[in-house]
Amino acid sequence: MSGESSWRERRGDVVRAQAEALARKQAAETERAKEIVAEFVAAMTSAGIAPGPLRARAADGAVRYKTGLRGWYVRRNQAMAVGEDGGFYLMDVPRSARSRLAGVRIAPSDPPLQVGVGARDGESMPLERLLRQRLEAGTDF
Repeated sequence: MSGESSWRERRGDVVRAQAEALARKQAAETERAKEIVAEFVAAMTSAGIAPGPLRARAADGAVRYKTGLRGWYVRRNQAMAVGEDGGFYLMDVPRSARSRLAGVRIAPSDPPLQVGVGARDGESMPLERLLRQRLEAGTDF
């Protein structure tokens, strides 16, 4: 029995070490993505591209809600935005009659280094490239 419990302890140690390594990797990726977002905000500001009001949208995109946020949409479908505060926002919210009157509060999300993972083919791209394309589009967005 002591051999089996020793094996379980070693296996548990390995699993914990792997989980800790994954958490460190994810934290490093999040920090890099936040740096990319901050660089984007600085570039948009220095290019004279003013932030506009950001509105949340119901999942189907037909209904819009006030958020009190200002920034830049980074996808033409306005599902993602970067706030002038440097926050990365996912703009889809549940449909709500109350929200039509009062607006919604959206908390910033941790930005991913790769946007659209798990989406249809061709919809996934590096965050840095997505933000560069948005910057290059300028006010034509």
